[in-house]
Amino acid sequence: MTTDEFRKHAHELVEWMAGYMERVESYPVKSNVKPGDILKKLPETPPTDPEPFDAFMSDLDKIIMPGITHWQSPNFFAYFPSNSSPASVLAEMITATMGAQCMIWETSPAAAELEEKMMIWLREMIGLPDNFEGVIQDSASSSTLAAILTAREKVTNFKVNEEGTGSAGTLRIYCSEQTHSSVDKAVKISGIGEKNLVKVPVKEDFSMDPDKLEYAITEDKKRGFIPCCVIATICTTGTTAVDPIRGIGEVCSRNGIWLHVDAAMGGTALILPEFQWMIDGREYIDSLVFNPHKWMFTNFDCSAFFTKHAESLISTFEILPEYLKTRTRGQVNDYRDWGVPLGRRFRALKLWSVIRSYGTEGLRKKVRDHIQIASRLSEMISKETDFEILAPVIICVVCFRYKPAGFSEDQINILNQKLNNQLNDSGKIYLSHTAINGKYTLRMVTAQTNVTFDHVNRAWDLIKQTARNI
Repeated sequence: MTTDEFRKHAHELVEWMAGYMERVESYPVKSNVKPGDILKKLPETPPTDPEPFDAFMSDLDKIIMPGITHWQSPNFFAYFPSNSSPASVLAEMITATMGAQCMIWETSPAAAELEEKMMIWLREMIGLPDNFEGVIQDSASSSTLAAILTAREKVTNFKVNEEGTGSAGTLRIYCSEQTHSSVDKAVKISGIGEKNLVKVPVKEDFSMDPDKLEYAITEDKKRGFIPCCVIATICTTGTTAVDPIRGIGEVCSRNGIWLHVDAAMGGTALILPEFQWMIDGREYIDSLVFNPHKWMFTNFDCSAFFTKHAESLISTFEILPEYLKTRTRGQVNDYRDWGVPLGRRFRALKLWSVIRSYGTEGLRKKVRDHIQIASRLSEMISKETDFEILAPVIICVVCFRYKPAGFSEDQINILNQKLNNQLNDSGKIYLSHTAINGKYTLRMVTAQTNVTFDHVNRAWDLIKQTARNI
């Protein structure tokens, strides 16, 4: 493709992209294709000769688009927000055009220094102390793995990296029963082992109980185990419960345990002064992650990982082969030493674009609006005698179920599963579910970039009508 052809197709593609943003609400939110439908439409072998870009675009519309679930639709209420915005998309286009490999400062000084500044901006925006340093990772899963690996090395004086897990004794990791499954995966990858992940019981509001945490730690010490890391959560995936950072931090401080905070989605709410209570006890935190690619309108992937022990993080991951030695080492941040991958994308550029496009007050307004919409939805649900709220509504997630009179708990679970499937199959809205105390629970997330109360109100009418027709 020549540059003239690229220019022509790029202009056409921008029109397609803008049109998609304008019409995304008209698509079925959840793809209704069956397993294998897309695969059958794709050629068995790659083309021998070059094909025109027009053919690619034609197949994009005919083959790919029917199999896309539209996360950017304002009728997408499932899982968690995976928000984009025009400012983010434009910066991503620039990043793709430059194709920069940002593994160390030398390979793109501007990328490294912009990332450093963006993490300072985010640190100030969410209210972390000045002794925290940050790095952009690809996901909260990778960030939590980095925290657990660093805690493992710190508690064993870096012996595991040198001698293997057999030298460490039995390390223990602690989290609540509501903590994200990425912690389970991380303890397996780390070599600590899933049997050594202790799930601490929660209180009535589904937050971790610090007293039960301390009891578990005390019992483990009696058995000769080595407490390594506690993962607290600000807004759990299922119910958006907020673990009490101060109470948990005091337990960690007394026992010399690394405290990692997973604020993957809820961390964005920390930009609001009225939600700073969620991080009370921040002085006890050793590391924290939140995802601008969830609720800060920065398209995937962009995960902000902070720690006040950058030297331990670097010591855990740094390896210095000859071909990566530079004259600037020690004077700059070589971010490939701050996590698992060597290769790194220029993620800071889209974050810079988004923050400048909205401004901090614009970001706060969007986030505050989403929270207020969830609160209004919760009020509407509470007024219906055949529906019930199943968890406190803290940020932008409402957990509820249909509960008509005269049905057993098992029957109600079946009804709600059927309701969820019918709503999603309609293509009009998309909800996901969780289980709360054995109850099949619908989750409605009111945080898509362009969602309004009208979208939520129409969705609620559809939910009521569909439920009562089952």
